[in-house]
Amino acid sequence: MKLLVIDDDPMIADFIRLSLGERGHVVDVAHTGDHGRMLAMVYEYDALVLDFVLPDTTGVDVLRELRGRGRAVPVLMLTARSGPEHEVHGLDAGADDYLSKPFSMEVLEARLRALVRRGGGASQAGEATLGGLRVDRLRRAVTAGGKPLKLTPREYALLEYLLSRPERVVTRSELLEKVWDMSFDPGSNVVDVHVARIRAKLQSAASGAALVTLRGAGYMLTASGEGSATPE
Repeated sequence: MKLLVIDDDPMIADFIRLSLGERGHVVDVAHTGDHGRMLAMVYEYDALVLDFVLPDTTGVDVLRELRGRGRAVPVLMLTARSGPEHEVHGLDAGADDYLSKPFSMEVLEARLRALVRRGGGASQAGEATLGGLRVDRLRRAVTAGGKPLKLTPREYALLEYLLSRPERVVTRSELLEKVWDMSFDPGSNVVDVHVARIRAKLQSAASGAALVTLRGAGYMLTASGEGSATPE
């Protein structure tokens, strides 16, 4: 998942970013409402984690502005405040879910997965297959020909994203935006390196799926056997 966390507490924001990043998610962080609004309007996110209290505004005001501008991205609100009136206030403003601090990272991730599944349709279902390749999103497990395929968290995120768009060309810039965070240099070869690793693993496992590089266009996950990769 590509996520945006808007929270003015650097410790909490970094904890969420690092914890979810270790699970293969891509997390951008904003510490003010203005910065968060800008990121949410410029980039496409699978979900937002939005703090109720911010230094320059409130999470409710940020949410109302995003909804007013047509942003339907799922939003989970965080708050240290107690009382049902705060929950009602956030939900009435357009929040999709609500979580009180302190919270468990396992619960936060599960809530986000549920939001994305509800808002993402078939492409965000619990399971996706292509040829002999199978991704179980709930367990974050991949099998090829019925055998487990060992991937790093970033390789998993890249393969999952490509598998949600089978037989379709995906550009390098799209992958950088969706699978890596803003800190990566667009000129980096990080995409090519990870694509090469996944391609080798798919070929070694005889997965029935191939990750093809199309010169000047991007990458495509296809079920057309081993396929041939065209170097860029």
